[in-house]
Amino acid sequence: MEMSNDVLAWGSVGIFLMLAELILPGGIVVFLGTSALIVAVTLQLDVIDSWVHAFTLWFILSIVLLLAFRNVSQKLVGGDTIIENTDENLDVFGQEVEVIETIGPGNKKGRILFQGSNWSALGDGSEITKGDKAKIVCRDNISYVVEKVS
Repeated sequence: MEMSNDVLAWGSVGIFLMLAELILPGGIVVFLGTSALIVAVTLQLDVIDSWVHAFTLWFILSIVLLLAFRNVSQKLVGGDTIIENTDENLDVFGQEVEVIETIGPGNKKGRILFQGSNWSALGDGSEITKGDKAKIVCRDNISYVVEKVS
């Protein structure tokens, strides 16, 4: 194969891979294409002269570009990342529950029905009788602290 054919082949592969990034997003294929274009330029400038050197250069450049610039490009381009609330306790607060065992008076524990399970519960010091509705205020270890819904 002549050198001009190698340059054309590497250039074509590089452009194809860079355009393939539009179909296969992820920020990886574009670096493989960039490496192929750099190999084409080095072949044209007679910096390298064999297919072994071309593949070696492409492989090394691809790894270097991926390691060096992927995080940078991800920060610049961004994406559809959504960081949700990971503390499930925040979703629990304010939920209305049913008292299934009288809570209180004082520090006497009772039980509530919440999310299909019964949980140990503490009150605010007043008595919350069985069958009443209560609202979760916070969590104390494995017990919920509730207050009566008025």
